[in-house]
Amino acid sequence: AVTLLFDNLIQVDVDGVLQPGLAIRWEPNEDGSRYTFHLRTNATFHDGRPVTADDVRGSFERALAPGQSGGRGWPLFPIRGARSFTRGESDRIVGLSIPDDSTVVIDLESPLNIFPKLLAMPVAAVVPVPVSDSFGSAPIGSGPWRFVRWDHDDALLFARNDAYWGVVPHSDSLRIRILPEPLTQAAEYETGQLSVVEVPFGETRRWETDHPAELRRKTALRALYIAINTTRGPLADVRVRRALNHAIDMPTLLATVAAGRGVLAAGAIPPALEGYDGDRARYDFDPAEARRLLAEAGWSAGLSLELWRTQRPIYARIAQTVQQQLGEVGISVEIVERDAASARAAARNREADLFLTDWYGDYPDPENFTFPLFHSANAGPGGNLAFLHDPSLDSALVKARTLLDSIDKKNAFRAIDRRIFDLAPWIFAWFPIDVWAVRPDVRGWELPIIFTGQRWQEVQLSP
Repeated sequence: AVTLLFDNLIQVDVDGVLQPGLAIRWEPNEDGSRYTFHLRTNATFHDGRPVTADDVRGSFERALAPGQSGGRGWPLFPIRGARSFTRGESDRIVGLSIPDDSTVVIDLESPLNIFPKLLAMPVAAVVPVPVSDSFGSAPIGSGPWRFVRWDHDDALLFARNDAYWGVVPHSDSLRIRILPEPLTQAAEYETGQLSVVEVPFGETRRWETDHPAELRRKTALRALYIAINTTRGPLADVRVRRALNHAIDMPTLLATVAAGRGVLAAGAIPPALEGYDGDRARYDFDPAEARRLLAEAGWSAGLSLELWRTQRPIYARIAQTVQQQLGEVGISVEIVERDAASARAAARNREADLFLTDWYGDYPDPENFTFPLFHSANAGPGGNLAFLHDPSLDSALVKARTLLDSIDKKNAFRAIDRRIFDLAPWIFAWFPIDVWAVRPDVRGWELPIIFTGQRWQEVQLSP
């Protein structure tokens, strides 16, 4: 609902490309430590009020207010003084200034080329300030759709905002159903109650048979992997980690467990992002090479590991296959199943040898699949569940966040991804492919690469 009701300074389109939002244009300074945003003068909230720079400042202060319980303020933390403000140590965000009603200047703690993409996330949505007491149940935004009704546990209803500054929706209303269970969603679609729906992994083959012309596919900004705790015993040796990769028949696993819905990984950066190298050779399925590497590392007699996983059914099948195939090269694996919170806590606390998990992109940039996951400063709770510590990689990751030239950035992240692959901190699995069904009478709907990219203006039903 956030992406429909509210506009941000910056938006992303269905392919993850940055687009102007409330800021009609923005400019970084020479090193990317300051960003100046020029606001549209024709943007209004749904109650007719103009959107001003003061609303931007008030929205950011609201998101970062001391004691706020949302817990999602981190995209704004790069702003100078944001952390001090949210800790209650300062009464203002010193890096946020508004020279006039249509200009916002943001100074960062240090140069950061991904900052505009962080501002396309929901936490940076601009709300009318001051916010009314009824805002939680009757929100007022500035987006292409205005709020009408929220039927709890059933649906959200929106109406077209005819005063929208951008593309006015073709349809007069939009109804979003609240259906937590994937199989229930699928059943509602097949009875004509939903216009679009995501196809559950376990139902892929049936839908390919029953609804082939209605399916849309796109590689997701998501990586499925098994984190290898590089600090635990034999796993500190890169030869052992590479052996784990060679021991798994990943193509067959993808075909059987995930219905082929994935692109096999030879790194951490997904295909849609700059820095991805589709020509890089994977760790191929080679049990003999796995045994050779284990012997070279001094583990020819075998070793024992624990593989932690959550209770998702697809993870059970993946873990069982991994257990069997690692056993065939002399690695005994005990599968430890826990609820999601307990499994993540164990992985973050260095208690798991191996941890089967995935990573969803928060913003469409290769930095999001490298810096949080592999920089040593992010070990454990920060996202680096492999506890990888490689000084040369750390240095490259920090530098890549400052590069403003697109070619330099692409080359830097390709080299970073190569280094990650060579260090083998993961058993690299695949980048999942999203599959959605779209009813034949729906026109103008596109499958977004990131959740904030779909705004529904172009969608309409054929008569």
